[in-house]
Amino acid sequence: MAPQDHLILVTGGARSGKSSFAERLAAQLVEPLGGQVTHLATSETNDAEMAARVAAHRAARPAAWTTVECPLEVPAALRRQAAAGTRVFLLDCVTFWTSNLLFAGGALGGTDPGDDFNYDKSLLGAEQERAAGARVSAAAADLLAAVAETDTTLVAVTNEVGLGVVPEYPLARLYRDQLGWVNQRLAAVADRVYFLVAGYPLDVKSLAVPAFPAKESDQ
Repeated sequence: MAPQDHLILVTGGARSGKSSFAERLAAQLVEPLGGQVTHLATSETNDAEMAARVAAHRAARPAAWTTVECPLEVPAALRRQAAAGTRVFLLDCVTFWTSNLLFAGGALGGTDPGDDFNYDKSLLGAEQERAAGARVSAAAADLLAAVAETDTTLVAVTNEVGLGVVPEYPLARLYRDQLGWVNQRLAAVADRVYFLVAGYPLDVKSLAVPAFPAKESDQ
């Protein structure tokens, strides 16, 4: 793996093999450095099913790896652990992190939507949507800044949630859009982007074509 790789994005659908691939990749990256990977965990175990999933992921990782629970403050955790000597990080995952940022403190965009707000069906006000989006965007920018400042390598796992039907509920559509924009922002500056399909990784950046063909005047 090239030593200049600072951000590697691993994406795909549910149960596509993202986490397993990202863990192997992080282990490969850290091996020549002689250190251990710090896993930045963003999920919150609010029920028995999630607790079981977290336990399974933790058991699959090397026991020597450090796990830092950071549902919201991922950039701060990365800076802190980098100062302590970590050179390779595994962020699993951007998907939960984005959700946590949107619903931090039980409010959207830092404001209370009110007691009569139906989280399944109610529409958000334009101001609330902008505020929620700004909070996610600022956090993503801070994460990229933290990676650059610390000169570390981050393997970030995320999901492609917009490949199916359009979500029925407004909040689900907001979440889909916000995660899609975060994924685009991370991918744009990532050294490598892998898309997992049924356990097989595709190197997206090596397969990508220019967004627009060159004009004859540019050739």
